[in-house]
Amino acid sequence: MKIYFLKILEIFYSITLRDIIDILIVTYIIYRILLLLQGGRALQIAAGLIVIVLLYFISDVLQLLTLNWLLNTFMSSIFILIIILFQDDIKKALAQIGKPPFTKIQTEYSYSIEEVVKAVTNLAEKKIGALIVFEREISLKDFLEGATILDSKITKELLISIFYPKSPLHDGAVVISKGKVLAAGVILPLSTNPDIAKDLGTRHRAAIGITEITDAVAIVVSEETGYISLAVSGKITRDITPATLRKMLSQLLGFKSKAPWWTRLSHEIQKGT
Repeated sequence: MKIYFLKILEIFYSITLRDIIDILIVTYIIYRILLLLQGGRALQIAAGLIVIVLLYFISDVLQLLTLNWLLNTFMSSIFILIIILFQDDIKKALAQIGKPPFTKIQTEYSYSIEEVVKAVTNLAEKKIGALIVFEREISLKDFLEGATILDSKITKELLISIFYPKSPLHDGAVVISKGKVLAAGVILPLSTNPDIAKDLGTRHRAAIGITEITDAVAIVVSEETGYISLAVSGKITRDITPATLRKMLSQLLGFKSKAPWWTRLSHEIQKGT
């Protein structure tokens, strides 16, 4: 027991500052990879690749020549395959390099959440479809080609008028960036995830799609049911109340609503939330 303890001490004292830095960097990389792969199709693909790698080593140990040759051929191009399979995830990861892991986005406006929640509530009551996307740290400028640039103050009235059925911009998404309505009529990429519920329409698939490849937060109002949904990180939470939407946005965007508590309470009582 004493010898074992001494060996542990010897290992401990042999650790240098370089070793600590090395371990911390590798730990952080593994942590970010796990965050990137958590849930959904990416994790299933990664698990499948791990099984294939394990089979390769087992076939080598047991001298299963045919299987080993086949897997060896596969392993020779595994890095190219990984790049192809995880191209969207890799883009997202590279876009987040240098992102401070424990800081939240600061905003320059105080009532933006309230204006968005009020607009979404109004649209939901009237069963008017809508898609609103909050840009966070990853820029959405690459998706603004063909959109109408507004760069306007966020107001309930503006958002409602954009999604009014007779508006020429109602079919696209609204992108909010740095406390302003940056653009309207934005066409977003649709998710190709086969596990998405079949009853979700184009707006919901676009909301999931943009959050799969960026860190954006997307709000959807269904024109069929009037339900409010929120998508983030490729996952969607359906049929939420305005109060829940307000809370989720506050947490995801890194700030709390600054509207007086009596105003928010009165609004929630009126809307039955």
